[in-house]
Amino acid sequence: MQPIRHATSQAKPDANAREVWQGADPTIATVTIRTLLRAMREKKPFAALTCYDATTARWLERAGVPVLLVGDTAAEVILGYPNTLHAPLDFLITLTAAVKRGAPRCLVMADMPFMSYQANEDDGVRNAGRFMIEGNADTVKLEVDASFASLVAKMTRAGVPVVAHIGSRPQHAKQVGGYLAAGKTADDAMKIIADADAMLAAGAAMLLVEATPIEVTEEIVRRSNVPVIGCGAGSACHGQVVVTHDLLGLTDRQPPFALPIMSMGKELGEMADTWKDRVRTGALGDHPYTLADEQRVEFFRRIGRA
Repeated sequence: MQPIRHATSQAKPDANAREVWQGADPTIATVTIRTLLRAMREKKPFAALTCYDATTARWLERAGVPVLLVGDTAAEVILGYPNTLHAPLDFLITLTAAVKRGAPRCLVMADMPFMSYQANEDDGVRNAGRFMIEGNADTVKLEVDASFASLVAKMTRAGVPVVAHIGSRPQHAKQVGGYLAAGKTADDAMKIIADADAMLAAGAAMLLVEATPIEVTEEIVRRSNVPVIGCGAGSACHGQVVVTHDLLGLTDRQPPFALPIMSMGKELGEMADTWKDRVRTGALGDHPYTLADEQRVEFFRRIGRA
């Protein structure tokens, strides 16, 4: 899932803001789809973040973030590619398993990469199954429109909880010349509504709506009987997800709906400078590894330094 770089405004805070669901206590409860359905019914929005490694997952679970998305944005922030098309299937399965090991009580959402399901429905179902079995994913996300309803129905029938990603679909970015918002005309907006209806009818466990006008998102939420997660789709959604690296200030540009909370990029640079100074001056701290006296004597004897 790629943040949209062309958003021009950010919704103002709601004066009647809902109580944010802080997530299940990671020392007690495991987050499931039922957990998120309860948060939806109680009108408590929940947070979600991208994650690609066990260490980060462990800290995000401790912070009470209930949902972690192992996104195909790993192609960009981990592998250094310019878009999300270059995330290998096996690579994402490995990362998904790592995140689940790091955060066993979070709901971990796997992201099906480009060409892992588009060419053949049977391969799509099998690959989704690999995310569930090898990656230990709790849900599987795929970028879809109404034409994928049959595939989503097959996955659902097979027991795969599907998160249907509609609206802006980064895996189709080359068709339109870049990462663009979706649903900005009445015709396009109605197509996205139709996509949402088709996914709900096919049995999707959740919807993820990316980069759509607030009015479109509100209508999707109004029609949905499952949780709707937004990414640059406005505050009406039941949950919100952004790329963690954006919030950390590690990316060169961030969308206005994921402005940095930290300046970790700058802090990493400062850390590197400090480490270089320590190496230059030899100020490496106390060395913890020593030879016992008798072993030191024997060692020096053997190397001719007795």
